This record gives sequence, C-alpha cells and structure tokens, in this order.
Amino acid sequence: MTVVSRFAPSPTGFLHIGGARTALFNWLYAKKTGGKMLLRIEDTDRQRSTQEAIGAILDGLSWLGLAWDDQTIYQFSRAERHAAVARELLAAGRAYHCYATPEELDAMRELAMKEGRPPRYDGRWRDRDPSEAPAGVKPVIRLRARQDGETVVNDLVQGRVVIPNKDLDDLVLLRSDGTPTYMHAVVVDDHDMGITHVIRGVDHLTNAARQTQIYEALGWHVPAMAHIPLIHGPDGAKLSKRHGALGVDAYRAMGYLPEALRNYLVRLGWSHGDQEIFSTEEMIEAFDLSSVGRSAARFDFAKLEATNGHYIRNADDARLMQAIDDVLPHIPQGAEIAASLTPAARAQLLKAMPGLKERAKTVLELIDGAAFITARRPLPMEDKAAAILTGDARAHLAAIHQRLAALPEWSAQAADAAVRAEVDAKGVKLGALAQPLRVALTGRTTSPGIFDVLDVLGRDESLARIADQAIG
Repeated sequence: MTVVSRFAPSPTGFLHIGGARTALFNWLYAKKTGGKMLLRIEDTDRQRSTQEAIGAILDGLSWLGLAWDDQTIYQFSRAERHAAVARELLAAGRAYHCYATPEELDAMRELAMKEGRPPRYDGRWRDRDPSEAPAGVKPVIRLRARQDGETVVNDLVQGRVVIPNKDLDDLVLLRSDGTPTYMHAVVVDDHDMGITHVIRGVDHLTNAARQTQIYEALGWHVPAMAHIPLIHGPDGAKLSKRHGALGVDAYRAMGYLPEALRNYLVRLGWSHGDQEIFSTEEMIEAFDLSSVGRSAARFDFAKLEATNGHYIRNADDARLMQAIDDVLPHIPQGAEIAASLTPAARAQLLKAMPGLKERAKTVLELIDGAAFITARRPLPMEDKAAAILTGDARAHLAAIHQRLAALPEWSAQAADAAVRAEVDAKGVKLGALAQPLRVALTGRTTSPGIFDVLDVLGRDESLARIADQAIG
C-alpha cells in the first residue's frame, strides 16, 4: 500500500503555527514511507474563505519547504459530488430527510442545556413518513446513524478510542440549500483522493467517530487516523497570539529561517531521544507516529530563538544573503534597506557575514548588525555610544587615524597591529581605544570584531568616519 496523507486547511485566515506543524507531520510521514502528501483547500465556507488566505497558505507551505504532490484540490468545486453521495445514502435508506425547523432545533438545544445534557438532535424525523412534511420547509439530509453499540477509533497516537453511539446523533450531510456539511465533504474527499492516513489535531477526535459512521454507512474503508496533540503556550494555557499563535508569515517577518522553524515544529509533540537539531534528511529518516506523544506540546520562543541561532551560525554565508533578501519585502523599512544594498554594499555584507552571524539569533538581527555598512556620514549615534566619545577618547581616535592612514596595505591583521601599537605606546588597555573606534565606525557599542569592521568598510570610509569623531 502506498501511503497517501493530506493537509486540508480552511482558507479563513493565515497558515497558523499549529496548521504548519500538522502539514509538517503529514509531509514527513509521506516522505518516510515513500508515499505522497496531498493538499486540499477546504473552502466550502464561502463567506469566510478568501483568495488572500488561500495565497497565504500556499506561500507559507512553499516557504517552509513542504511541497505537496499532485494538483491542489478545492473542496467547493466538488460540491455536486458530495451531494450525489448524500443522495445515494438517502436512496439506500442509510439517510433520511429531516424537516425540523430552526425553531424546533433551538428548542431541542434549550431543553438539553436545561437538563444538563449535550445538545443532540432527537431523531424526530428518523422514521416519520415524508407525507407528514410541513409545507414550505426544505429538508436537510441526515445520516441514519447507529443508535446502539459503540464507534471505535483505533488511533495511531491516542490509542483505542471508544465513543458510545448514543452520544452521536444523526448528523446533517446535506443542508436544506443543497450544500454539503464539512463532516460529509471531508469523508467523500478523503475517499476519492485515496487518503490512507489522516493526521490532524486531537481536537478532531470526536469528528473521527462521526466520520467513521459515514464511512461505514457508505461501505468504504476507513483510513488510518492519527490525532496529534495540540500546541499550548509555555504556561500550559491554550495557545494564543501572546504565546505565538501567529501565522507562518509572521515568523518569516520576525527573521526565522524556514529550516529552523521546521526543526522547532517537529519537536513539538514528537521526540527522538535527546536529539534537538535535525537536518531534513534526519527528520525524514527518524520520524514515526509511534513517537508522537499524547500530551499537549508547549510553545517556547526562547527555544525557537536558540534553534534559529544555531541554524544562522551554521548556515552558508550565501544562504544568509538569500534569507535577508527573502525577509526584506515583509518588514517595515524593507524597501529602503533593499535600495541601500548596492552591489558594492552586498559584497561588503557578504564579507562581514562570518562576524555578523556569530552574534545573531534572527535574520532581523543580521540586518540590524549590518547597518553600519550602509550607514551614511555623519553616523547617527546611540546615546550609550555618544557617551563614550569623551575628550580623551577623541584624542585616541586622532592617534589611531594617523597610524591607520600610514598602513601600506589595508587588512584586518594590519589594522589590528596598528591599534595594538598605539595601545602599547599609550600604556592603556585595548578597550580604551577599541570602544571609541567601534563607536566612530558604527555609531554603536556593539558590532562584529572591530578589525573586521575596518576591513569590511575599507580604507577610505574607515578613515573618514574616524576623522569625523577625532580631535587633534
């Protein structure tokens, strides 16, 4: 059997972080087993589904590197197929017309709440003759569900889940306007797409029992199911925006690398010993549904940042240049920064990258750390940096300027030797000269190694910046 999994988001908003992890688990399982992952956009809610959301989902999956197989399926386009299957169940006596009015359904819910019961349809049209139908009421089609016994879901993560059929009422398959319900459409689509494994959030576990009843009524094989734990915040509460329940596009705009986000997400609910960092190949090789836990995973920004920092430090410099280009369209000032990255500035940025990436946890920090490259004289000064430029510090800068200007060749090593010669001549610590020099060159108190900064900026720009702050 070839494994076929699917990711089936509703395009009513962005690709949120929980959906991204669900897509990742489906993708990994398909890759691990040599199967396929299909993509289905569940756009039957026409009022809330938008093209913008569809675009965000497709873009988010592509950015994460989760390529799906075959053509994207749009659920709404299959509405007639869903209706035809409902009519087949009706003709076979496994479904029936229900003429209950909205007022009657409201009364059922109110009575159930008053009696402390979950709201359930009471089956009043299950065995009535359609000739009793009230005039002017368009019926829905309901499943004639089993009322006794149990429905069992042998879940690959949650284990054997048993739900008494008395707790599952006759669910609506087709609304009175002829449109299918989500529960029914999902079953028909999964069957027609040849889905063998349904991997989704544990909040769908009750849906699994209801959908199993539809499968059984149709005489179709029920796919294997795996309901993965939800993601909670670090405090154990349901994940919210303050915890990180943001769209994948937001993580891109915050400067996270897709490979780092993938790595972080795979460890939310799945474990492989003590290993934390996985290459894509290692993830695929190691992934197994049996290692997915049942407890809710906890989202932790500090761990995500640490993972991202690891990937940045170990990334090829050209890969980080690509990451900078990728994030610029998604951040304020991005267009301005992009315009400042002339070919010469890009060459300087690439040269500075080894020092920049050692200090950065996100791509935004890389960009911020590289601001000295495209800064224009006179440099804007941070308050803490300006405070360093005392009279003595400016005098040191004048002496350093003289030594650096006399260098026959310009390099980090030559600059290092010149500054240390001045340190020895003045009998001071290196910091007494290095910090004013850092401020003069970058306008900040922190930067990559100061001699690397001199090398990256080059002779003319470096000497001009130092001269701006020196007194002689």
